[in-house]
Amino acid sequence: MTVLLVLSIFLAFIVLDSLLNARKAIATVPLQVAAPAPGGEYVDGFLVPDSPSYHAGHTWLLRGPAGEARVGADEFAAALAGRIEKIALPSPGELVRQGQRIIGFFRNGQATEMVSPVEGRVLEANSEVLQNPSLLRLDPFGKGWLLRVRVEDEESSSRNLLPKGLVREWMRESVERLYGRQPQLAGAVAADGGRPAEDLCAVLPGVDWREVTGEFFLTAGRN
Repeated sequence: MTVLLVLSIFLAFIVLDSLLNARKAIATVPLQVAAPAPGGEYVDGFLVPDSPSYHAGHTWLLRGPAGEARVGADEFAAALAGRIEKIALPSPGELVRQGQRIIGFFRNGQATEMVSPVEGRVLEANSEVLQNPSLLRLDPFGKGWLLRVRVEDEESSSRNLLPKGLVREWMRESVERLYGRQPQLAGAVAADGGRPAEDLCAVLPGVDWREVTGEFFLTAGRN
């Protein structure tokens, strides 16, 4: 009996020591913060890749070969748009002007619009994002792209896009202006380690989604 009691106490100490060491190991593991995508970084929680050029209305332009370019909405715009039910885009063959309202988002009986970052002729509208609007929020710089355009005046379009060196400061100012307008949204961005919530405006009942998006998409009060 004495031997069994000693063995039991000995085993209890081994188990206790293992548990304490495991807890110490867990406590010393650093938090895993998602690294920015290659060639970009997060600005106040929003992904800002380096490759695209940006328009002040939160649309982006990614140049390709033979004067072609892809057009989309940045992550800030996608988070503001949130859980949209439908996207409206111009048809192939249409000529779009830089600053023209060409992208429509619809939800809960309301609509908001975004402007084109470039002048050119539409070659393709992304059929996948039209069928599944959630792609815009899930992957705004990848599968959630919106249009493929042939740029007809590269020099003029480039002059009216944000200078590369000012993009991060512009994004930071946009986020600060949003929080200044709706301070409660600051908490919504921290929903996942500092990353923006899926649908920023949905966390604040009573916020006018069309008004807020129109302000940042540069379409508020325009005919």
